[in-house]
Amino acid sequence: MKPPFFVSIPHSGEKIPNEVVWLQNLPEEIQMCDVDRFVDRLYGPALVSMKIPHVVAEWHRYFADLNRIPEDIDEDSVQGASTKSGTHTTGFIWVTTTKGDPLLKSPIDPELFRQIILKYWQPFHDQVRGQYEKFQSLGFKKIYQLDAHSMPSLGTEKHRDPGERRAEIVISDQNGKSCEGAYRELVIGAYKNAGFQVKENWPYVGGRVTQTYGQPSLGQHCIQVELNRALYMNEETKKINEKEASIIQIKIQKALAEIYEGIGSLI
Repeated sequence: MKPPFFVSIPHSGEKIPNEVVWLQNLPEEIQMCDVDRFVDRLYGPALVSMKIPHVVAEWHRYFADLNRIPEDIDEDSVQGASTKSGTHTTGFIWVTTTKGDPLLKSPIDPELFRQIILKYWQPFHDQVRGQYEKFQSLGFKKIYQLDAHSMPSLGTEKHRDPGERRAEIVISDQNGKSCEGAYRELVIGAYKNAGFQVKENWPYVGGRVTQTYGQPSLGQHCIQVELNRALYMNEETKKINEKEASIIQIKIQKALAEIYEGIGSLI
């Protein structure tokens, strides 16, 4: 039986629906500033070849951030929100990019906000919960999720580490809360053995996905993995470097293979 393991990729989507008019026709370098562009392509070959279940976003994060919750809004993003201006600039609905470029000039209507939740945010999370429920129905007491992301090579003023050069991989578990230690060590070791330089819980500790689904007391173990974008793309033009990307694909496949095999000793 296949191990109870799946991968989620919440920030690689680039689709923008017609009703999200404020994101239409933006310059590519702004529209793609904070998208985890190409992460689905980098993980895809390994997921397919090893038949690892996966949930991959198709929608752009700026209007429905899947690693946030609907409560992560403020006066700038949704009309009538009770949270004060500037609280969730990069929240559920992004007001600016992490470089400070404006995205939303005025807060959206509450009805549009409700439709965004139902049409674009909820389906992804239904799929994630469905993966847990499927493995639970098969009798597994422990299930393991890897939430795959990418990050800029340098922290911006919107980050916890402005100007700091980042590791190749940052692995986060909400500072020990979202998964058991054995799973964390398995993931860290796998990426190191694949040839990556790895750092833990800095500058990221994990987002709402790890916070929501990482519930070790319920047998749910979730960890976040951030991949440095400078390894495979031009961060200014947002274009992929095919040669470097192919090398990263091989490394990711090696890491996932070690994790996939190692989970057998954890369950």
